[in-house]
Amino acid sequence: MNDQALPGGLEAALAAIVGERGIVRGAHERAPFENDWRDYYHGRAAAVVKPASTAEVSRVVALLCEAGVAIVPQGGNTSLCGGSVPDASGTQVVVNLSRMNRVRAVDPDNNTMTVEAGCVLATLQETADRHGRLFPLSLGAEGSCEIGGNLSTNAGGTGVLRYGNTRDLVLGLEVVLPDGRVWDGLRGLRKDNTGYDLKHLFVGAEGTLGIITAAVLKLFPRPTAVATALMAIDSPATAVAMLSRLRACCGDRVTGYELIGRICIDFVMKHMPATRDPFPERHPWHVLVELSDSGERAALDAMLEEALGNAAEDGMIRDAVIAATEAQRDAFWKIREDITEAQKLEAVSVKHDVSVPVSRVPELIERAGADLARRFPGVRIVAFGHVGDGNIHYNVFGPAGEDASAFFAKSAEVNRIVYDVVASLGGSISAEHGLGVLKRDEIKRYKGALELDMMRAIKSALDPRGLMNPGKVL
Repeated sequence: MNDQALPGGLEAALAAIVGERGIVRGAHERAPFENDWRDYYHGRAAAVVKPASTAEVSRVVALLCEAGVAIVPQGGNTSLCGGSVPDASGTQVVVNLSRMNRVRAVDPDNNTMTVEAGCVLATLQETADRHGRLFPLSLGAEGSCEIGGNLSTNAGGTGVLRYGNTRDLVLGLEVVLPDGRVWDGLRGLRKDNTGYDLKHLFVGAEGTLGIITAAVLKLFPRPTAVATALMAIDSPATAVAMLSRLRACCGDRVTGYELIGRICIDFVMKHMPATRDPFPERHPWHVLVELSDSGERAALDAMLEEALGNAAEDGMIRDAVIAATEAQRDAFWKIREDITEAQKLEAVSVKHDVSVPVSRVPELIERAGADLARRFPGVRIVAFGHVGDGNIHYNVFGPAGEDASAFFAKSAEVNRIVYDVVASLGGSISAEHGLGVLKRDEIKRYKGALELDMMRAIKSALDPRGLMNPGKVL
């Protein structure tokens, strides 16, 4: 399988468990499992196995545990922090769950569905929709990311403002522990006060405590009306003030609230030529806002129009456009979704996925920008994202016309400036992407010693041999 042989007979034993379909052979075939989708992290696995059931995962893990072989759990491999790829040693086995893609049950009356870890997120959204329900987790990689990875990283996305992170969308888990035992916690209960809530140990643990093989997920009534608008505003401070105003008049109908800086739209228009600026004049900041509810769309549009009209009369917003058609709504969201690709086409940048209290988002953007500009004159800041929950994607480009690679080489200094501001505001250096390898060492500067000691104690209790996704998180 690889020029790095597994301990005697282990390869054959793995093949006996998962069958020939469950073994990925050949360097070319293994490449998508050994490298991340951004082509940033590159590893080499001793083997790549793809079990088709929880029983197979259990047997694979038990075998590898007995042999003392490290395991890298993997789903869609869309991690942005290197959490789902092996290291370069050629000694770790990737256990990919993509073949475990069954929806085991849907219970509309309980508003739950029980699904396997390899289910693609978009498929689960479609499954919920067919049953007249909503599964609200939504993010850019939803066509390829898998729910096991979403759970393992506690993914966020655009619906957190109303529905919460992935952690808030799970009621129960099935997990294969590092010794191969299976914990069956697939309970569809909203009340269960019988001790430690163990599922939350594994959500956000990035596969370092066990392998999530299935989950009971929350569903919600499917909205029958959606109203979407793009606002032009002066500043992030206005965005925060408008959020408070909208929530006061529209309540929990506010589902999405995305901040978009002017430079974001400029990049999208530059690299996606079919994109049109939604406004006839240039504005420094924009917010994409979406309401959803039961009932008729006309009533929701009227509610949003009244709220925006009153704000305009009070001088809070410069301009606003309410999507009149589904195509116009899609066009607004496409601008938001294309920001990531447009940045990639522009140049390499130093990326940050950070969060602060919502009230302090304007201070984050202003202070970090000022500190960076003093150290790197001409630096360009691309700030956008989920201002409604305090999660800003704060990406830093070198001055226009200068060597982007040379600036990227200064990532450590850029990170320190941004992270120090985030920490001073009571924030987190990882809002929704996790730690993986990228921030594994950086977190030591921003978490207290006691907190890290507690994390290590949990890791030691569940994985005393350190075989589950070693080198990630801790």
